[in-house]
Amino acid sequence: MTTGATVSGDLRARTDGLGWVTRAVFGDERIALTVDGPPPPGHRAVARYAVVPSLARARFLLPLGAPRATAASLLAYNALRPPRVRAVRAVLGGLARVGAIDLAPFPRLVVSLPDGVAADEALLAGRLGATLDGPGVFAACGVRPPDPNHKPTLQLFASDGRALGYAKIGWNAATRALVSAEAAALRDLPAVTGAPDHPAAPRLLAQTAADGQVVALVEPLPSAVRGMPVGAPPQVAALLAVARRGGPPTPARPLAGSAFLGRLAAEAERAAAGTPDGARAVAAVAALTVRHGGTAVEFGHWHGDWVPWNLGVHAGRLVAWDWEHSGSDVPVGFDLAHDAFQRALVLRGEPAAAAARAVDTHLDRYGAGLGLGRAARGLVAEAYLLEMWLRTWRLADADAGWNAALHPALLDVIEKRHSG
Repeated sequence: MTTGATVSGDLRARTDGLGWVTRAVFGDERIALTVDGPPPPGHRAVARYAVVPSLARARFLLPLGAPRATAASLLAYNALRPPRVRAVRAVLGGLARVGAIDLAPFPRLVVSLPDGVAADEALLAGRLGATLDGPGVFAACGVRPPDPNHKPTLQLFASDGRALGYAKIGWNAATRALVSAEAAALRDLPAVTGAPDHPAAPRLLAQTAADGQVVALVEPLPSAVRGMPVGAPPQVAALLAVARRGGPPTPARPLAGSAFLGRLAAEAERAAAGTPDGARAVAAVAALTVRHGGTAVEFGHWHGDWVPWNLGVHAGRLVAWDWEHSGSDVPVGFDLAHDAFQRALVLRGEPAAAAARAVDTHLDRYGAGLGLGRAARGLVAEAYLLEMWLRTWRLADADAGWNAALHPALLDVIEKRHSG
């Protein structure tokens, strides 16, 4: 991303989450940022934000100038958020509706441009607004600690509070790859989301690439969408519809000789060339081939991050979002395995070994609905764990750092299974 022009007190010089977000969102060097003061000489203000709750503890950049848009940036999809976050946003959203945010003692971020420079030329929100071809667009953004695996996300609203879209910003190698993958997945999904049991998904509105960023603009979810209860059983019919792209089943094929196994082997070799632990992945692929090379399984697509917090229900139909890990030509059952693994790892805080056991339990309980016999369930579990380590390596190789919960723990788990 481009380094912004330095103005006294410019937030982009900070090393915290506020600096990280403002560098991503206001990266054009012509943009000036000032706090609680007028624009620099020769500049005009083009947007104003409340930094909530403070510069030191910033959590939101709330757009000012349109109370309904400010309120919507806090209240839209609030039902999908954790209770504590929901409560805070509800209070702030109520204040915003009556214009009280403008009176609150939050720092004011003023975004300004030199006279003669158009907002839809220099501002990311302006360019996205031009893509939407609507009236003035107001952009809100959450603030998180800097993380090489996280993507700043702009929420775009009309002045009357209507949600217009969400823009994910890929700013480094890891996040650019994820944003591009999601854009590719959403571009293809409209052809299959009408199939029976296939979940609905937001449409891709636009994809742009400039100044070291890849941005995917995605349509907003339905306003009445409600989150999937974390204890709900897996939606087996929907998993099959995703795997088969809404079509009929395909014949099972042996793991040996499959494109999937070839990709695992090639990625493991690349990992071995870049990290000492990659040799363990090469050995794991070889062991998987010995144990399950003759096992036949159906191959298909997967969502890639099928977890309760990426699923909802609207008008009686399942909705799935965050397709950035989506892919094709994997064993059918990977999404079921991922659901179990992430529930254990993230929701229950269990270590990787326990999460791997949860995969086995989930596959034993629900795998028959996916046509998985005992041998196929073993293949899916072991191949999934290896896929997850390779995903962890891919992110680390793209400068996102290692996930300490998965590396080297997953390799330890895989090796223990192969020696058992």
